[in-house]
Parts: sequence; C-alpha cells; structure tokens
Amino acid sequence: MEFAVLNTDGAARAGRLELAHGAVDTPVFMPVGTYGSVKAMSPAELEEIGAEIVLGNTFHLWLRPGVEVIGAHYGLHRFMGWPKPILTDSGGFQVFSLESLRKVSEEGVKFASPINGDRLLLTPEESIRIQCALESDIAMVFDECTPHPATEKQAASSMGLSIRWAERSKREWERQPANANALFGIVQGSVYERLRDESLAALTDIGFDGYAIGGLAVGEPKETMFRILRHTAPQLPRAQPRYLMGVGTPEDIVAAVAAGIDMFDCVLPTRNARNGWLFTRWGDIRLRNARYRDDIRPIDESCLCYACRNFSRAYIQHLQRANEILGARLATLHNLFYYLTLMRELREAIAARRFDEYASRFASDRARLAAEKD
Repeated sequence: MEFAVLNTDGAARAGRLELAHGAVDTPVFMPVGTYGSVKAMSPAELEEIGAEIVLGNTFHLWLRPGVEVIGAHYGLHRFMGWPKPILTDSGGFQVFSLESLRKVSEEGVKFASPINGDRLLLTPEESIRIQCALESDIAMVFDECTPHPATEKQAASSMGLSIRWAERSKREWERQPANANALFGIVQGSVYERLRDESLAALTDIGFDGYAIGGLAVGEPKETMFRILRHTAPQLPRAQPRYLMGVGTPEDIVAAVAAGIDMFDCVLPTRNARNGWLFTRWGDIRLRNARYRDDIRPIDESCLCYACRNFSRAYIQHLQRANEILGARLATLHNLFYYLTLMRELREAIAARRFDEYASRFASDRARLAAEKD
C-alpha cells in the first residue's frame, strides 16, 4: 500500500491510495457489500457510477458461504466479480451487535451463530486468517466495539482489550505468507478523550498502514461524536490514511472531511434507499409519502444518475409501493451516485482550496427542501 496527500485546505485532505487492485482517490466513500454484494447493485453498475473500493464483511462471509468456498475462487474479488480494491472489517462490530448471544474473553468472542446456533469462537488470529484468505486489499484488526453508554472504567477495560487484540492481529498478519493486503489499526476509547489518546499512542507504537476511528455512531449524541472526532482526527498520523468507521449522513461526512478524515463507509445510502428515503443535493426525500404519488419530476433535477435521467418520483414510488425489485434498485443507484458525487466534489473543492465555500453552499443547498416544506 502507498498513500500520498496531494492537496490540503485547512485540515481537509485530498489524496491517492495505491492498493493491490488499483488506485483510490480520497476522500472516498466505500459502499457496503456485507455478503460480497452491494445490495441491489451489480459490480458493473458500481464501476459505472464511480465506486473505487467496496467493503466486505468478514463475519458474515465467514459464516456463509465460508472461507473454503471463497478460497476456491482465489479470493473475494473473483468470487463477487469485483476487480477493484476491497476493505474487509474484522467482525468486531458484528459480534458486538450479538449482545445476547456472545461472551467476550481475553481469548476472543464466543457466540452462537445467528444462522444455525452453532457455538463459534472468533479470535484476533482467526479474523486475520479469514481476511487474508479473502485477499482483501485492506484488513482491519479485531477489536471490541465499546457500547454506549459506558463508564470511563468500562471503556478503559474495553480499550485495553482492543489494544492487546491489535497486537495479536499484527503478529498474525505478519505470519501470513504472500500477504498483499494492508492492515489498519482501530482507535477505541468511547467518549473519553484521554482513552482515545492512550489507544492511539499504543497503536502507533505497534505500527499500522492506516488508522481508523471506531466506536462512534453507536448511540452517543451527535455533538459527542463530533467532539471525539475533532479531538482524535488531527492526532492520527498525517502520512497514513484516516478512516472513520460506519459514518454516516452527508452532513456527517462533510464535517469529518473538514476534520481530516479520508475514508468512510455506511449502510445509510443502500438501506435508506430500500425504504424510500432518498438523498438529494437539496435535502432528503421520503419517497413513499403520498405527496409524491403524482410527482412527475425526477428524484433530483440536478442529478445525472440513470434513475434521475429516465424516471419520475411517481414511477419509483409506484415501484416501491408495489414491492417491485426495480424500485429498490433505482433508489439504491441514485443514493450511491449521490454519495460518490459528493466525494468527488469534496476532492475538487480541496484541490481548488475552496473547501469552506463548498461546505457552506452544501449546507444551504441541503436545507432547501426543509425550508420549502416549512
């Protein structure tokens, strides 16, 4: 992996990430492909709308179809027909979400499979072995996602465990033969600045190819999330990529880019699309609202995606209300196109040193629909 910061404007950065399966321009949004597929989208469609990297889910791919099946295809790229870079998460967040089914220990996490109830153990070593078998371009250390709320004592204990797991992840990663992927560390520490500082210091001592901020957007107030983000992001190593995990809305992304973040993933554009919640330059549209039943305008008149160039709000609402698969596909295509366009415009604004101007116009544009409704 090679990474270079090409342009800056304040704390905002535009760069290029060179990986085994191609180059990625940052800031970048990574569509989420949990089971080796970005829901409702083909790999060809993702390439067409400008996606440069997608996220795969180690935990779910381990459970099904299994590492052996994917290994027979020589990795996840060939299995899912995606030629460009892939980042895989470690599975830590997924076992975090199985609260009633898991038991955390120093060894790892024992849990009951949500598929068939089998008793399983996921350790830092196993997570890395799975990710190397998947041949993702970027692997993540196995960590414990601290729940919210947590006392400082609870958060410190969780963060300490994540550091020890990060050390084990790095050792296992170094043991893997013919390893072409990069390995990122994950800064934990909940909502406590002191713990975030301790976590980052320990991770940089271990040494990773990039650094992520984890454990945010797990239920804490938005202002708390941004307080921790603004405290932590500037301290991440400048020469390496910075990744904010699981965030978020367009507004969240612009604010995080302003703080110096390079990489993002979130299920919002795909999940919301399937529920009729569409993102536009002018604000969000709840497409299943009755007011759009006979609306002949496109989703967003300024958008150049296939859905906006060819179909009306009324038609896509009809498809969704009739549970036609095309309704989910068109909405997903639009939302991802919007997110990827936002990232391109952010890169261009940083390169032109007009980021603040862009962010101000972005905020006023996004408020337009809300103002019209009022």
